[in-house]
Amino acid sequence: MINNFLHLLDPMVIIKAVGLIGVLGIVFAESGLFFGFFFPGDSLLFTAGFLASQNYLNIAILAFGAFICAILGDSVGYWFGRKVGPRIFNREDSFFFHKKHIERAQNFYDKYGNKTIFLARFVPVVRTFAPIVAGVGQMKYKNFILYNIAGGLVWSLLLIFSGYFLGRIIPGADRYILPIIIAIIIISFLPLFSELMKSKSKK
Repeated sequence: MINNFLHLLDPMVIIKAVGLIGVLGIVFAESGLFFGFFFPGDSLLFTAGFLASQNYLNIAILAFGAFICAILGDSVGYWFGRKVGPRIFNREDSFFFHKKHIERAQNFYDKYGNKTIFLARFVPVVRTFAPIVAGVGQMKYKNFILYNIAGGLVWSLLLIFSGYFLGRIIPGADRYILPIIIAIIIISFLPLFSELMKSKSKK
């Protein structure tokens, strides 16, 4: 059963199941909706870029669409946080929502300020909740949207074109996809793990 669950989280399996529209929907959801933190955004975009190099996906639509969906997802999260306000910190835990994720994003925001919206793009879980926290904190939208656009652009294009050029340049690159994806997942979680260790040491 565990193997079946892990198989469903395989980016290659996800992309082939949901197609380009599904990939863009996942990017949107992971960028600002509560349940989005479940999705493997980094590895998904890298794998999508690789599949585009094999002509499975259209690279232009993928790159532009991911960029736009990343910005829109963050904006939805921001306005949700702005509308709900501090009440969100008192919300009961549910299957899709855990206060610890909001608190983690809040700690990240307290440490980095407005830059959090850019930096959070590269940190799973925090990526999903940072725009919500920015909205709760009444961050000025003109500042938010600048960091949002910059983060969405760098994050989406860096991952997509890394996968794309790997597939174009290296013969038989599909043999290296799995170890690269594992490395991406590990690296992307390092900042989060570091924050957790620092938090525990302070306690």
